[in-house]
Amino acid sequence: MNRTASDRGRDRDEEGRARSARPRDGLGRPLPYGAEGVPRQPEGVVRGPDETLREAQRLLDAGMPFHAHEVFEDAWKSGPESERDLWQGLAQLAVGLTHAARGNTAGGARLLRRGADRLAGGPGSVAAAAAYGIDAAGLVAWARELADRAEGVPTGAAGGPAVVDAATEAPRLRGNLS
Repeated sequence: MNRTASDRGRDRDEEGRARSARPRDGLGRPLPYGAEGVPRQPEGVVRGPDETLREAQRLLDAGMPFHAHEVFEDAWKSGPESERDLWQGLAQLAVGLTHAARGNTAGGARLLRRGADRLAGGPGSVAAAAAYGIDAAGLVAWARELADRAEGVPTGAAGGPAVVDAATEAPRLRGNLS
């Protein structure tokens, strides 16, 4: 990453696009420069559907739904148009879980419902999910139930919103992924 005075402190990649070089925690929140964060998910990686699901499940199980969202985003950008709703829906579920785990329960619930709707009714998403062994109906039910629960979660001990534990709440995308 390059930083110049003319960028007013903004990080830039080699092509000059703005890219934050700040380390991030497991939920994708920026940490102070110099802090130790978790490794970033590389962008633009083309994976097959099975590899996408394995990597996303690994990240979800590790409590890193923000990073799983990045994996799904790569799949929707590189995959066939007919599967776009599937991968976008899964990305929305992952980022919804991210927001709920960060304490943004209203935003998390909205994204969980939006992803569930896309999986349940998006053109081709049900067929693509079935082709890859994804339990779309189970994910839709999980997302809607978590959204309802997140909105009903009482505030935390400090008076702020209670947070959802991302690793505990991680959904199973399908059966055996090994």
